[in-house]
Amino acid sequence: VQLQAYGGGLVQAGGSLRLSCAASGRTLSSYAMGWFRQASGKEREFVVGINWSGRTTYYADSVKGRFTISKDNAKNTVYLQMNSLNAEDTAVYYCASARTGIPGRLIDEYDYWGQGTQVTVSS
Repeated sequence: VQLQAYGGGLVQAGGSLRLSCAASGRTLSSYAMGWFRQASGKEREFVVGINWSGRTTYYADSVKGRFTISKDNAKNTVYLQMNSLNAEDTAVYYCASARTGIPGRLIDEYDYWGQGTQVTVSS
């Protein structure tokens, strides 16, 4: 299983970015997906998760109302639309495939990870 995350970059505060995560070797229609992030010097933290069908989502309080996760099972790809970005969103963002169809907030609930994509928000 391989997850390829891309779409990161440098953006000004208040701007938007869209991350994508393309999967191969696993059919995402049967598994939940999640996005985590890790800022420099901090632990990796849960950002958002989406269940196997794409109908149920879970957001960290820090991104609720600003970030939107979506899943295109036909393309085996997950997206993270990030709006109203601020400096606290600066981090390496990782997509991950859950062990089941239900996304969790814990790292151990995911068994495959993408390589990470850097998001830098300038203030």
